[in-house]
Formats: sequence, structure tokens, C-alpha cells
Amino acid sequence: MVNILESAIDTIKSMTDQDEDQPLHVGEVMGCWLYLAGLELAKATVQAAINTTTDHELKALLEEDLMLGTSQRKRLHEFIIKEGITLPHAPEDMPTSDPSNIPLGVKLTDDVLANELSLKIASLIVRASAIAAESIRADVGILFTQFQGEKLAFAARLKYSMRKRGWLRVPPFYVPPGSPYSVR
Repeated sequence: MVNILESAIDTIKSMTDQDEDQPLHVGEVMGCWLYLAGLELAKATVQAAINTTTDHELKALLEEDLMLGTSQRKRLHEFIIKEGITLPHAPEDMPTSDPSNIPLGVKLTDDVLANELSLKIASLIVRASAIAAESIRADVGILFTQFQGEKLAFAARLKYSMRKRGWLRVPPFYVPPGSPYSVR
């Protein structure tokens, strides 16, 4: 999948003039700002989840997501500063805590943490796709196509882990009346 995205990025680069001297349009500004705001909020959520879980595989996935988010925040932060856009508020880092000290009425289960992470990743994938599609400037489209590809690759690993552990939420199967297929 990464090769497909790299090919798409190369195609976009070859078909466009370098238009980085053009100002961003309001949609590109809003997209950049909202995506960065989402990454900033996600950082605190993922840090809290790392503090909550005792599951080593889930913790490793959360730490991988935190590193990916840090990389994307850094690249987008630099781009936004260069373009003169006001930065969104960034919450403080969560302090490290011991998962065994979290009261039972407050502590989220690993299933809930994994599904929250999945939902966050899905929303950022959709947001990155929309920004890439709506952008006029090639550098914006390329940046968000890269973000989308990175999140898609991570989402595949997360989904595999969630399916293996029975945490993946699957909607009910739809079998239309008269269908020769039966529900398993």
C-alpha cells in the first residue's frame, strides 16, 4: 500500500508546478489547523491510555501511535509556522502514572482503549483524505497524502491486533431476504 501512495505522491509532484509561492486558501488553512488540533488532543488521550493499560501489545501500539503523532505534529507545526497560521492550543503532556493506582470506576478497559484509538485513527485518516482532496497547492496535498498513508499502515496493524483479541467491533451482518447466504 505504501508503494501505491508513493506513486500517487510522485504523480502529484510531476503534474503540478511548484506553487508554494501561492498563499493557502481558507480551506487549506482550516484543514491544517483542524488536523493539528486533532493531533494535539490525541496526544493527551494516547498518553493517558499508555498510563492505563497493562497489556504489553496494546501499550506498544499506543507508543507507536504516539511516535507517529509526534512526527506528524512536528512536520505540520513547522509547515503552519512557515505559512503564518496561528497554532491551535496544545494540552500539556500527561504525567506518567501507575495503571494499578487507577480506581476501577475510572479505569478504561483495554477493549475500550483499543476502540478509542481505532476511532481516533479513522477520523484522522478521513480528515487527511479530505484535506488532500480539497487542496490546491501540491505541497499541502502531498503532506496530507503522506499523513493518510502513515495512518492507514498503522490502522492495518491495529485492526489485526484488535481482531486477534476479539476487540474489533463489527456491525451486524446484513442478509437480504431471499439471499442464498446464511449468517455465520
